Amino acid sequence: MDQPERPGPAPTSPQVRTGRTGDAPALHELSAPFVRSGVLRSRPPEHYRAHAGRFLLVEGDVEGSVRGCVALRGAEPGTAVLYNFCVAVAGQGRGIGAALLFAACARARTEGRRALFTATTGSARLFVRYGFRPVAAAGAPPGWAARLDPARGSQVLRLSL
Repeated sequence: MDQPERPGPAPTSPQVRTGRTGDAPALHELSAPFVRSGVLRSRPPEHYRAHAGRFLLVEGDVEGSVRGCVALRGAEPGTAVLYNFCVAVAGQGRGIGAALLFAACARARTEGRRALFTATTGSARLFVRYGFRPVAAAGAPPGWAARLDPARGSQVLRLSL
């Protein structure tokens, strides 16, 4: 049986850094098309400003722009949740998503998390490739799972760290 890949940096992996308050406008701008398409939940610009440190991002070629991001927040003890995971269309297929996922897993391990959860309305291919497995919402952190909108048809995924 094939083992899932573990998120790891490619030889030319994009540089990932922690978000800063000044990144809030770019994070909001990057997320907007994904919100309009229904892939991401809408969050006000203040969310990005207030929680900038939760975000990991890959900067764009233009100063102040962002090519991809993901946020990580603690849930119940030992678990964390990934959210707002997106990569600009022009940057997809270039290792940005994998680099962000690797960095999020590394941060979660450093924080002592034993499991990561996420929900996606997409194919989940990237997550599954790196070991995430579908689970029932009932198996996810209750406070987070209760806020999932059933109308969105999200698939809940879990990774043991």
